[in-house]
Amino acid sequence: MSFASLRPHFKPTLLLAYPVVISQLGHVLVNVCDSVVVGQLGTIPLAAVSLGVSVSTVVLVFGLGLSMGITPLVAAADGQRNVARIGQLLVNGVLLCTLTGVLLALFGLVVPWLLQFLQQPAAVVALAAPWVRIMFLSLLPLMVFQGFRQFAEGLGLTRQAMYLSVLANVLNALLCYALVFGNWGAPKMGMIGSAWATLIARILMATLMGVYVLRAPRLQQYRTGAWRASQEVLGKLANLGAPIGVQMMFEVGAFSMSAIMIGWLGATALAAHQIAINVASVTYMAASGIAAAATIRVGRQRGLGQALGSRQAGYTAYLLTFAFMCSMGLMLILGRSFIPTLYNHNPAVVSQAATLLFIAALFQVSDGLQVVGLGALRGLEDVKWPSVVALLAYWAVALPLGYVLGFVFNLGAIGVWTGLLTGLTLVAGVLLWRFNRFSAVPMNEPAPVLR
Repeated sequence: MSFASLRPHFKPTLLLAYPVVISQLGHVLVNVCDSVVVGQLGTIPLAAVSLGVSVSTVVLVFGLGLSMGITPLVAAADGQRNVARIGQLLVNGVLLCTLTGVLLALFGLVVPWLLQFLQQPAAVVALAAPWVRIMFLSLLPLMVFQGFRQFAEGLGLTRQAMYLSVLANVLNALLCYALVFGNWGAPKMGMIGSAWATLIARILMATLMGVYVLRAPRLQQYRTGAWRASQEVLGKLANLGAPIGVQMMFEVGAFSMSAIMIGWLGATALAAHQIAINVASVTYMAASGIAAAATIRVGRQRGLGQALGSRQAGYTAYLLTFAFMCSMGLMLILGRSFIPTLYNHNPAVVSQAATLLFIAALFQVSDGLQVVGLGALRGLEDVKWPSVVALLAYWAVALPLGYVLGFVFNLGAIGVWTGLLTGLTLVAGVLLWRFNRFSAVPMNEPAPVLR
């Protein structure tokens, strides 16, 4: 496919992508803020945040993935100008996300008890348990936010979630600084203060996003239908979203399991891992924003019956992600000795984190290409097959290889991260092949209608 044929897709893709990039960064910047602030308390608190994030994120991404089933269906209905269908997706999408949020919050009551079985340092588990309980509670407002957000993004309205994510992250940072250290007259709560800050910020996000969708005049036409649950629509949303959530759990679960394995090496190695994975997750979320734009663009072209347009939209996202992640990888290599000092000043932690950031720089391209491949395939409503690929690549290849390299060949954290790099590269290649095959264009199809 020629560059000239992709050129008309760059501007609409970027216009959709940049607000989603900022919104997606909002999720991970919460953990970045927590890690930077709590890291000033010492190595043990930073390692406790690493353990807490590793466990809670596995569950978080299932909820996020489930909500992502809303976007391609709304985008396709928008391409067909099916107003009634879009209204049904609004009501049932928010309902599905809210019920999921309740279940995730309740699950958080059990998770702290499970931490003792992960063979982590006792001091780390003791600090992580109450922090995890509050973070799981914050998943309820986050899922409500996601229900409204994914609906709006399916219509191409991506800036509203961006503004709210920026606002929520500013509030989270201020509250985190106040509650962790007891500044500005706030109680000094230590590490647990960062969890309360996140809960408050996410409640604000959910409230304001709901107000926008339910009150904005431009969305009035979608709020005029019957506001009731539909078993057919809920089933469609769950069938599309659940495999996305499972795929994301397989991926993030592999990273979480890698953190647990690194925790067997001690608090210093776990703290270094938290720094490196925290930085890498920032660039990943930026790439996932482009992937979300690919879902919208591919889904909308599909709704218009434009197979060629869907294919071009997907490859445009691939090209943008490749360029972006190459530049991010270079930045990590150049800044690998300085970046860890923003989190912690322990020389051993900084040294190990710098080494892991070099490996993170290498897998930036693979990480970006696999997530944009997932986004493009979601636009084609192809979600079950990628889940199988993720299961095999991460849990049958990446983790076993990481264990062998890390503990049999005594490479430690470097070996575990090398296993992750291998899994990411494998997934990226297979999904690119899948998209190329699944987006095949019928002969003599007319030029796509860009929207």
